[in-house]
Amino acid sequence: MSTDLNKSNETTLETREWQESLEEVLEREGAERACQLLSELSTFIHERGVRIPFTANTPYINTIPADKQAPYPGSKEIEYRIASVIRWNAMAMVVRANREEKGIGGHISTYASASTLYEVAFNHFIRGKTEDHSGDLVYYQGHASPGIYARAFLEGRFPIEQVNNFRHELHDSPGLSSYPHPWLMPNFWKFPTVSMGLGPIQAIYHAKFIKYLEDRNLKPKTDQRLWSFLGDGETDEPEALGALTLASREKLDNLIFVVNCNLQRLDGPVRGNGKIIQELEASFRGAGWYVIKVVWGSGWDSLLEKDSEGLLVKRMNETVDGHWQKYVVEDGEFFRKDFFGKDPRLLEMVKHLSNEELKELSNMGRGGHDPGKVYAAYKTAVEYKKGPTVVLCQTIKGYGLGRGGEGMNMTHNQKILNEEQLLEFRTRFGIPLSDDEVKKLPFYRFSEGSEEYEYLIERRKKLGGFNPVREGMRNKLSLPETATFAEFFESSGEREVSTTMAYVRMLSKMLEDPNIGKYIVPIIPDEGRTFGMESLFRQCGIYSHPGQLYEPVDIENLLYYKETTDGQIIEEGITEAGSLSTFIAAGTAYSNHNINMIPFFTFYSMFGFQRVGDLIWAAADSCCKGFLVGATSGRTTLAGEGLQHQDGNSQLLAYPVPNLVSYDPAYAYEIAIIIQDGIRRMYSENENIFYYLTVVNENYHQPAMPEGVEKGILKGIYKFRNSEKTATTARVQLFGSGAILNEAIKAAGILEEKYQLAADVWSATSYKMLHNDALDIERLNRLHPEDKPQQPYIVEVLKDVKGPFIAACDYVKAVPLTIANWIPGKFTVLGTDGFGRSDGRESLRDFFEVSAAHIVIAALYAAVEDGQIGKEIVAKAIKELNINPDKSNPLLS
Repeated sequence: MSTDLNKSNETTLETREWQESLEEVLEREGAERACQLLSELSTFIHERGVRIPFTANTPYINTIPADKQAPYPGSKEIEYRIASVIRWNAMAMVVRANREEKGIGGHISTYASASTLYEVAFNHFIRGKTEDHSGDLVYYQGHASPGIYARAFLEGRFPIEQVNNFRHELHDSPGLSSYPHPWLMPNFWKFPTVSMGLGPIQAIYHAKFIKYLEDRNLKPKTDQRLWSFLGDGETDEPEALGALTLASREKLDNLIFVVNCNLQRLDGPVRGNGKIIQELEASFRGAGWYVIKVVWGSGWDSLLEKDSEGLLVKRMNETVDGHWQKYVVEDGEFFRKDFFGKDPRLLEMVKHLSNEELKELSNMGRGGHDPGKVYAAYKTAVEYKKGPTVVLCQTIKGYGLGRGGEGMNMTHNQKILNEEQLLEFRTRFGIPLSDDEVKKLPFYRFSEGSEEYEYLIERRKKLGGFNPVREGMRNKLSLPETATFAEFFESSGEREVSTTMAYVRMLSKMLEDPNIGKYIVPIIPDEGRTFGMESLFRQCGIYSHPGQLYEPVDIENLLYYKETTDGQIIEEGITEAGSLSTFIAAGTAYSNHNINMIPFFTFYSMFGFQRVGDLIWAAADSCCKGFLVGATSGRTTLAGEGLQHQDGNSQLLAYPVPNLVSYDPAYAYEIAIIIQDGIRRMYSENENIFYYLTVVNENYHQPAMPEGVEKGILKGIYKFRNSEKTATTARVQLFGSGAILNEAIKAAGILEEKYQLAADVWSATSYKMLHNDALDIERLNRLHPEDKPQQPYIVEVLKDVKGPFIAACDYVKAVPLTIANWIPGKFTVLGTDGFGRSDGRESLRDFFEVSAAHIVIAALYAAVEDGQIGKEIVAKAIKELNINPDKSNPLLS
């Protein structure tokens, strides 16, 4: 026993000697040398085969010690009064809305937990835009929107009538949208963030895009910062943490994440059996971020200072989040026994504290509710210049709601407080309202000239102005020169060219255009060579902030992989989500940076809408501009790839996005007309729209543009060719889209030569455009019954056309069927419903029944139903064209 004791004493002495040595290094040479020394020791011991147990975590205490904490620059007392009133108004906004209409929803608890995080930022860090500074960009946590509205109300930016219409946007007076929605509040919100996880990933890529603008000398280099506020539960979304390494790899020192770790998500604890702050610390540190933890408030400082043996820190480390949540709803006696009672020495440490003081310690003692701790963390974050920073703050969900839901599992869904709970809230935060006034739940506003109002406004003035504020397009873009597109209106002659090749050539020409060239942003997710875009590598380079630090293996080739600091192409790697986030940053640059950037995001069409549809919806909400280009599109055009890669869906998935204009062009001249008009509409006429184009990798003859088809191309359909057979009375109309237009042309030839049936051919460039136009006209007529009825474009175009009508496309049948109501005759639709297959184009088109032969059969059968020909002709054609009438339906085969 004596030997063990001696050994223990020796170990303790040795440890103290090492500590004293390190302390001497710190005092004499500073922290950097101490860290270097520890790193060298680590290398030394590794070289001798000793493996140090790995941990990405630091102890469960604040990163910034109390004695290193920066002094608070403002008046905590005044800020507390302001914050308390904002809390009240945010709560009142939600409760009043639900009193008026039960079930209208809204969130109290998120902002209740995050109030201090926002108020410290608003009062001391987040800058507004001035003539001399771009202002900071902030991705606000969507569920905290009532608090942001409540602050704007105090600032005089919203009238009381508008605040009273939270979640009632359709009332007579203006309302407030449920969450951050630029489309609905275009002068206020910049970024839609409530679809959780999308804010963080967009923030990362936006921070990188700012560096892109600076490195290309399109934007002056400033200390502009980008803040992203998010919740700990939100980090379970793969998009939230999926791009962390990009931020550190690109050394995005302009990026700060603030994670509100209130330990709760919608239904219960985020990590009841673990510790979410420690988990996130490991994730961010492992990804190369600078992590600042704000775990404990000032009330813990004296106890931690006394913790010479590390007992308190050990207890903090081992207590899981489920227990910390439990302590919120229990009294001080429970906290004393359950937390400190694990060790007599811990109980001794708090014997001087009453149960009431311990209760306060367990609640207010969370670091995210302590302005001094939060300020110190933010100050450190903005001063850190080696890469991205994350501030992890522990808070309590529903803080201040007391028995109305503080720390309870149901608190996320809290919408209503009873009279007793309202009085408790009033008293806790010192809101200057009488008991009778509280019952009426009024909004409270500081009078102009009051100490609080003057402080509030002065702080914002000092920081450059209000935030959030959104601006629209301030300057129109000069349109591209006519010569840029001239070659695409001509025939390709004997040369066969895919629409993908034509599009890439068009992009190359636009990059050289003196009016728009420098504003073009080509974005690709590591598919440049697949799409034949490698010629652009040499033309304008691939953007890389540090340039190219290596010699590429293909340096001898003309089209080598060229990375450069001022490169124009953004290649994000294999990430459609990341690339689309860059697309949104570029497509909203007209608003956020006063630069009219024109993004062209080219991607495997199957991996666009199907994979990242939520981000496309966010682009729509953001009033984004630009071109999404689905390359290698169509279910039968991409030979050999099979079930997963063949896209028959994207044109249909484009329908629900209200401001997305989608086209499925067949020829180069159609693409040229669409892009020209898109640039005009978006960047000259300032329409809040963006585009989706599908292009194919199938080589075929590109004809010259027929005369007078421009309007039809843009409206959605035009007659490509009239049948040369004029003597026959039997006639059909064939609609083709994309590459399948060529099958319709072939089918027309067969119908005319073999079956004496006249066939006119139409290019249907956009069923969505035709569908939306028809619905719009129908609505107009319905609401103006006494006016002369107007005609949808499709009705107008087909009014003197003799059917029947057959539509064939490389997408599901539902796409052309969207215009069925307005077709003046029998309408037969052929499409590619079902799973893809690995084979060549000819076999795929036969399998999906969109080949020329199947178009012929559909046309003949429609003519039978129309009474133009007999059934025997169809039966004969089935045999002559080698069609198996008994093959399985491709829909489910």
